[in-house]
Amino acid sequence: MSTAPPPTATGSSKVDAAKAKLAAMPAPDAPTGVSLYSRFAFAGAVCCSITHGALTPVDVVKTRIQLDPVTYNTGLIGGFRKVIASEGAGAVWTGFGPTAAGYFLQGAFKFGGYEFFKQQAINTLGYETASNNRTAVYIGAAACAEFIADIALCPLEATRIRLVSDPKFANGLIGGFSKILSTEGVGAFYSGFGPILFKQIPYTCAKFVVFEKVNEAVYTIVDKSKTSNGMQTVYNLGSGLVAGFAAAIISQPADTMLSKINKTKGEPGEGTTSRLIKIAKELGLRGSYSGIGARLFMVGTLTAGQFAIYGDIKKALGATGGVEIAKTN
Repeated sequence: MSTAPPPTATGSSKVDAAKAKLAAMPAPDAPTGVSLYSRFAFAGAVCCSITHGALTPVDVVKTRIQLDPVTYNTGLIGGFRKVIASEGAGAVWTGFGPTAAGYFLQGAFKFGGYEFFKQQAINTLGYETASNNRTAVYIGAAACAEFIADIALCPLEATRIRLVSDPKFANGLIGGFSKILSTEGVGAFYSGFGPILFKQIPYTCAKFVVFEKVNEAVYTIVDKSKTSNGMQTVYNLGSGLVAGFAAAIISQPADTMLSKINKTKGEPGEGTTSRLIKIAKELGLRGSYSGIGARLFMVGTLTAGQFAIYGDIKKALGATGGVEIAKTN
């Protein structure tokens, strides 16, 4: 995830730790502190907004399959055909506004927060301890970052799902957001906060951990310090694709529940927990994986794109102050 070259093992953990600290020290003109993490955040915001926005049509079909599996029962391609035939080609771009805006905010907090919390763990534990327990560091940093990111994402995700599930609900992001706010109140934006945490935190933990582990495996074979920028982008794409598949499978049940709970408002007096229990019983294990094919394609593609774009933007912005704790050659 970070840009300092990995330390070369010497056989001495103390020497390796000292070398890593020296390698991680930024150049005199390199950004640090707020300047550094704002660049991480901007890179994360751009990569998430671009990838999620570009895949809005896939997300529309995936959401329709989850919400109405009886009608949309012919897979991803068949779902595209049905949406276009019944509503026109423009229908597959429903929800583009809240998708791009929501994931711009979420990406900033997610990627910027991940780098920040990972660095704090290293500062607290020390390089050697953090490296020896790096999976736990990755999980903790990802979970903390995602929790904060979901607070920003939830209202826009609720708006997106309402627009996709009912194209006549409102005309775009502003109209949909305003209508939910005026008719249902602020609480309606967070009716899906539990499911979104249940979905996004495991998703993000799997995403970052698998990416880091696959990258680590690559750079035990390949010398990163001698790898061109182009090949590093290729490795990021490949690692991101594997990470996306893992994250999609782990988070699919919660993603389906999130779509269901945001489709309509609850009955009077019905709490979020009781709604979730009822939805889970109705879905069952098989139903919770409705649309998994579309989501594997979508999440695999966007995760690969995110890590590739994120790495390239960080380099362009000179955001080279991160620390690697993977044990590689």
